[in-house]
Amino acid sequence: MNVQAAALEILKGAERPLHAKEIAERIMAAGLWHSEGKTPDATVSARLYSDIKRNGDKSPFIKVGPQTFALRDSTSVSSGAAPVPATIQKAPEPNSGFSFTDCAQKVLEEFGGKKPMHYKEITKKALQKSWLVTGGKTPEATMYAQVITEIKRQQKRGERPRFVQHGRGYVGLSRWMGQGLAFQIEQHNHQIRRTLRERLLDMKPGEFEELISQLLAEMGFEMVEVTKLSGDGGIDVRGTLVVGDVVRIKMAVQVKKWRIKNNIQAPVVQQVRGSLGAHEQGLIITTSDFSSGAVKEAAQSDKTPIALMNGEQLVMLLMEHGIGVHRSTPDLFEIDEEYTAGGE
Repeated sequence: MNVQAAALEILKGAERPLHAKEIAERIMAAGLWHSEGKTPDATVSARLYSDIKRNGDKSPFIKVGPQTFALRDSTSVSSGAAPVPATIQKAPEPNSGFSFTDCAQKVLEEFGGKKPMHYKEITKKALQKSWLVTGGKTPEATMYAQVITEIKRQQKRGERPRFVQHGRGYVGLSRWMGQGLAFQIEQHNHQIRRTLRERLLDMKPGEFEELISQLLAEMGFEMVEVTKLSGDGGIDVRGTLVVGDVVRIKMAVQVKKWRIKNNIQAPVVQQVRGSLGAHEQGLIITTSDFSSGAVKEAAQSDKTPIALMNGEQLVMLLMEHGIGVHRSTPDLFEIDEEYTAGGE
């Protein structure tokens, strides 16, 4: 029995989310699978994550937290009991395992009434509705931190943020603001993203590869080197991704300056994988997109992983790091209702 099948059996019996370490322990205790490696929990986590990435909504698993997994549809878990007619008893809604920010959006939509809510109240409602599954001790702080982080990240990328800060821990949905200034800014930035993507297609191959090397350096890569001109089917850029000055991953990058809708196919992924050096992982960056076959091939759990970056992601990262664009930010002031509201 492979890891995925064994994990499926364990999660069916548990009827709740489990950490990869606990899944691995239960699998091996039940004799469903045996690992000769020193980190079976890492193997379980990687296999389940790959299954989710490869199969999407068709995967039986969902990731509900760091290395924590559950069944996508807990109603499919057989309990051995006779079914209860829906007219007599409604089955409880399964934990859906939404992210903190998705939970915030759902709470604001259902309970906000188009008015801001405090992050503590948002977290409380998300937990009560079982939308939020977390083992952390400070879910309120995590909720607020993730909402603020998303706002800042989307602003850096020139996107209209999903949320808006209203001060003193209150947040709302940006779409409640209608088609005012925020909407106009988003429309402008949307056009900039389109224009930037078109400009990338007009660049010469060598210029495009130099641009990619600059982006990789901004993203934390070291020893970035353009290896050869485009068009030869080989690796175009090599570098080492450094995380926290602790983790160092050698990456071989192939760039594809292809027209939109001319999607990368699976053979390109196979070609990159075959060109990797010792201890290297692969990355394909394109101005277009990837076919479903290419995505599936890149996520093969028994092969060296190949990361994929499509044109939309590329443009977002270029804007986030200020490459090919410059930021023009006016100073906007808003009334702080807490200080200016009259007494009752």
